[in-house]
Amino acid sequence: MRKREISTKTFVNGIVQGDKAILAKAITLLESSNPEHFEKANKIIEKCLAKSNKSVRIGVTGVPGVGKSSFIEVFGSTLTKQGKKVAVLAVDPSSTLSKGSILGDKTRMRALSKDPNAFIRPSPSGESLGGVARKTRESIILCEAAGYDVILVETVGVGQSETVVHSMVDFFLLLKLSGAGDELQGIKRGIMEMADAIAINKADGNNLEKAKLAKIEFTRALHLYPPKENGWTPKVLSCSAVENTGILEIWQMIEEFIAQNRKNGFFEKNRQTQSKNWFLQTVDELLRQFFHQKETFKKNQSRLLKDIEKNKISPFYAAKKLLESLTKELK
Repeated sequence: MRKREISTKTFVNGIVQGDKAILAKAITLLESSNPEHFEKANKIIEKCLAKSNKSVRIGVTGVPGVGKSSFIEVFGSTLTKQGKKVAVLAVDPSSTLSKGSILGDKTRMRALSKDPNAFIRPSPSGESLGGVARKTRESIILCEAAGYDVILVETVGVGQSETVVHSMVDFFLLLKLSGAGDELQGIKRGIMEMADAIAINKADGNNLEKAKLAKIEFTRALHLYPPKENGWTPKVLSCSAVENTGILEIWQMIEEFIAQNRKNGFFEKNRQTQSKNWFLQTVDELLRQFFHQKETFKKNQSRLLKDIEKNKISPFYAAKKLLESLTKELK
């Protein structure tokens, strides 16, 4: 028997009432490529927008193996013990060959996944850049409408397109390892310039002294970058998810950051800028979908690809000719 379709009103009411099952289904609807689901998801988001913007959005990134999932579990548990509701939007890397994804974050965060004040949603990164799922922004809106006070966005932590994550959060936390030869590499990458704070994870046992040295090195490195527009001076802290040390201090620092940004007006200004960028990126995405669905585009693209293979035309000039043919059709 066919399952009864859930109405938009039922979705919105369920989300606002904090129904985790309804929230999960709504995010699945968001991620669907079905045009009908797209329309319905947009209606749900429109209804939920008025109830959003009341959370603190935190991006957590770092290279694979740095302990992002372990950190988030302990960090999230620390916040739920304070009575806060925490949502984790964890993004798993998708295979470029099979397009599959393990989506194992709920398994890695066993304790937090059982917490009644926590919601964990793993999503595949798909073909999107920056280690975030295509619909992460929309998922944030729904989680806020569901009453979650803190939204944690865990990235894949690969590549150098983390600006996508930075463009949707209030606070950007970079996790680092000590003694892994990562210090200089971290300084070279532009990601440090975006970080509002660096946390040296796994600062425990024999690694404690190395963590102290890494903290000094990264603190020096941060002085190489120009001051941030919001007046915040990025800090370097150390922590251990295993021993649960330094976690509370990181949250207190984030609270200090949020308070400072609300006071100087940058918090609201940043949210407004992010919404504008979200609009522009969505326009780009919809335009791409629109053109790729046109038969003329498909035929001309196929013909030009054959010419490129035979070295009859350069890729750049082929792209120019393809756009010209589409422009003529639209006139």
